[in-house]
Amino acid sequence: MRPQGHRPAPSDERHSSSAAMYPVPPRQRDRSAPARTGRGAGCAALATLAFALGGASLHASPANARDELLSRARSQHEAGHRLEALAACEDLLLRWPADADAQRLRIALLAELGAAGRALELAQQLSTPLPAAELARLQADAAAHQARWAQALPADTRHPYVEADRALSVRGESPADDAIAAADRMIALARASRSAEAVDAYRTLSRRGGALPAYADAPVADALLQQRQPEQAIPLYEAAAQAHSGPYSEDEADPRIGLAHAYLEAGRHRQARQWIDGVAAREPAWLPSPGSLRPRANPHKTEADLAAALVRQETWLYREAWQRLHTLRAEGPANAPVWNQLADVERARGWPRRAENTLMGAAGLDPDDTSIRLGAIEGWRDLNDFPRVEPAMRELEAVVPREPQVQMARQAWDRQRGWQFDLEHDRGRGGSPNFGDADHETQATLQSPLLDDRWRLYGITRLAFANLPEGHAQRERLGVGLRGYARGLEAYVQLLPAVGGATRRTAVEAGLRWLPDDHWTYALDWSNTGDADVPLRAHYYGIAAHALDASAQWRASELSAIKLSANADRYSDGNRRYGWEAAWTQRAYTAAWFTVDGGLQAGATRNSRSDVPYYSPSCARWAALTGRLENLLYQRYERSWSHRLELSFGSYDECRYGSGWMASAHYGQRWAPRGGLAFGWGIGWNSQPYDGKRDNRVMLDLTVHWGE
Repeated sequence: MRPQGHRPAPSDERHSSSAAMYPVPPRQRDRSAPARTGRGAGCAALATLAFALGGASLHASPANARDELLSRARSQHEAGHRLEALAACEDLLLRWPADADAQRLRIALLAELGAAGRALELAQQLSTPLPAAELARLQADAAAHQARWAQALPADTRHPYVEADRALSVRGESPADDAIAAADRMIALARASRSAEAVDAYRTLSRRGGALPAYADAPVADALLQQRQPEQAIPLYEAAAQAHSGPYSEDEADPRIGLAHAYLEAGRHRQARQWIDGVAAREPAWLPSPGSLRPRANPHKTEADLAAALVRQETWLYREAWQRLHTLRAEGPANAPVWNQLADVERARGWPRRAENTLMGAAGLDPDDTSIRLGAIEGWRDLNDFPRVEPAMRELEAVVPREPQVQMARQAWDRQRGWQFDLEHDRGRGGSPNFGDADHETQATLQSPLLDDRWRLYGITRLAFANLPEGHAQRERLGVGLRGYARGLEAYVQLLPAVGGATRRTAVEAGLRWLPDDHWTYALDWSNTGDADVPLRAHYYGIAAHALDASAQWRASELSAIKLSANADRYSDGNRRYGWEAAWTQRAYTAAWFTVDGGLQAGATRNSRSDVPYYSPSCARWAALTGRLENLLYQRYERSWSHRLELSFGSYDECRYGSGWMASAHYGQRWAPRGGLAFGWGIGWNSQPYDGKRDNRVMLDLTVHWGE
């Protein structure tokens, strides 16, 4: 998504609504954003200069010089000498403070000189109000000036909406056909993070047949993009880029960047990539610096490069995005947005700790940047460092509660710390003595919200059934569990008493998952009944097992990983089973929203007894080639639809029975209609020899997830 918090500065082609009443030379109607310290100081400077110009006449004029001073002020005004005219007005008002003609002329002069707020303030203090049309124009002009101020950096970063809210508060009732006034209000609404109101105002203007002035196209498009209406934002961005194709001043937004974001959010990722790459290629890296032989960096070039990296990140081209950002940081190490976006890509590649360190560098450059702080919050959520999340979220909401980024982060965090529900159902058919001609397993888990940011209580139901040659076998359990979290660590313990007469013993299970750094993951699971390892055929004969499973995985990035697993099972019939498996996966091909992975698997198992009523080879070995294809079919913000194809082919060698081929295939889809809700389904096929006889199975799996 497009980074929020970026606000384009107004274009120099804007025209103040006061121009119709008070003609101003073009150089005095420049609408570029002034320095932050200038608004109040500017009014004082005008008054001081006017006093200096008129001070001499104050002592030289007789008491009856009122008409002479007023005539002088008017003649200077007509000649275009506004400061001299204002000086004469100030001279007159020092001696006759209630003079209505001088007061009105002073208001007009202040409005023409750019002190729109002071002009409106004085107009509202008149004993005889101005005509409604003149007062409305003054209000519109003051609001236009305030809207321009709202585009600049806030004077106080702890109160970022003050200037924009002030711009909205000074707005009077404007004529319905005043497109300039309406546009200024939309800009102020967008800057105040009230994009929904800005979009409503734009719709109203459009229904009335009005058209936006060119300088308002990009700000209104920003508001449409914040309201997730990229298709409507695209024409406005295109119009803004066509009306002003550059070059852009350093404090002016580049509408071409917004257009790339709109293309991406509308699902036109190829067009977004082609467009932003062209913009980045055309922008010079350096600009001449007046008065210096050393050039200065072009901020719009950096913005285009950042947008190009973001397009790649959003389309799964993480490595390419990371390489671009890494180069940008080396070229401009003092650029906080580069550090921030680099951390975002590092998090996407599975390096939350590295991203955290990168964000510390970004915060050192810009400690008040909202997106940097949100990135830190997302990293803590990935690392299970939950106690730090809520205080940081509340601190952000106290400062920028209207920011869409902050609101979306709050929604995601509330989903993650709230109730969680998972349902998994697997059904198979094969007609073999090992699994029966029909079998199924179902597991449902309902987890409580986070307790003290470290714990969850949950209920779990586990049902399994197989139609074996000997008869029906079923295993049913219903129990509770406790899950605990710490930074980089997750552990659980659960009790699952038997339900029904066909299930024996209460299952006690425990395990943990530890991520000591960005590359290693260790997992350990133990059970006193071994439900995950003991086949239903063994359960039919009343056999259980103490099972211990351990694994270690090294993951370089999203591109490659190596995993080693081992298991030790002590069956209640005296059998001892030991096994291991190694798997290596490597990314073979990456395109936009499309990946292909290849890999190898190898493993072995050994049993101390083979004279048991369930499949228990004295030894077996296997090796296989694996492949996986994944593709995102559709995405619209949190709504997505993807599918995956997994293939495996290799050799299975069982002691006393020789070797034979084995193969498996699985195709599945996942549909997420909104954030926190996902449905999955898949169908698979497996063929493998058991005790010299080939077993073929077809499987169906269904999943539901609700939470985060």
